Amino acid sequence: MGRFREPTKDEIRDRRRALADKAQAGLLVLPGAVREMRQAIGLSQDDFAQMLRLTRRQVAEIERGDSNPTFDTLERIGRVFGFGLGFVPVEGASLKSRKGAMRDRARKREKAKAERRPPPAP
Repeated sequence: MGRFREPTKDEIRDRRRALADKAQAGLLVLPGAVREMRQAIGLSQDDFAQMLRLTRRQVAEIERGDSNPTFDTLERIGRVFGFGLGFVPVEGASLKSRKGAMRDRARKREKAKAERRPPPAP
């Protein structure tokens, strides 16, 4: 796990600008958006978690895509930046292809979880 390095004011400004541009273009997508938002304000996972009344583990799991955060949690995260929650249509994606992509992601998560589990005791 990498050590958290306090970003400079210029880095924070640049990250916030990039984040706003992505949001405006509809390119801010979970789970990567949470990490980008946290980094844009220059906070460690611990500090971000404390600010949102979450645990560091919850923040880490949300950022990795290993958890299913509640609407309330996502709303609190978005509120830090003045963002609301909503659905944005994906250009060129049919409903069938989106469902398939969702199934593929769910299978990958389940496979990764199974690989992390210790083998059963004899």
